[in-house]
Amino acid sequence: MVAARRDRARAPPGLNGKARFIATPRVSKHRVFAWARENTLPDSRLIVFARDDDYFIGALQSRVHQAWALATGPRHETRPTYTPTTCFETYPFPDPTTEQRVRVGEAARRLVELRDGWLNPHGLDPADLAKRTLTNLYNQRPTWLANAHADLDAAVFAAYSWPTNLTDTEILERLLALNLERAAGE
Repeated sequence: MVAARRDRARAPPGLNGKARFIATPRVSKHRVFAWARENTLPDSRLIVFARDDDYFIGALQSRVHQAWALATGPRHETRPTYTPTTCFETYPFPDPTTEQRVRVGEAARRLVELRDGWLNPHGLDPADLAKRTLTNLYNQRPTWLANAHADLDAAVFAAYSWPTNLTDTEILERLLALNLERAAGE
């Protein structure tokens, strides 16, 4: 992710004292949501969310949201683009129970811990550490990462009360139906 770091930087507006916020690149081969610290000054190439809860990042990082973002977002040449208006504002989040919300949050926290451990292992020399990027990780997509995503996806599917074996087309059909149902109820 591209961002300017400054020791005495002011937090982006809207954080209201939060120590972290969610960020994702506007244009990226892989749609990855990550935590950024309050002293990170995001540039125009990042989309940020002034949220600091694990449930929220889990819902965004799920396969369900990924399918929606790929289907609704524009493209920049060959790369998918994430826009707040098409990918986020139209996304029908699940309406989870407290238990489901906790499960999604726990799975998201575990995914982030595993990614962070891979990105910043203890004792790695600076040249090798520089190669440890989220893009390189998702290009490799090791089994442990795929398993962590599968756990998160299962939790999000449960929050929707959907089976986990849906195709992307079936996911999109259900999300559209959910959007239409919620719009009719307003």
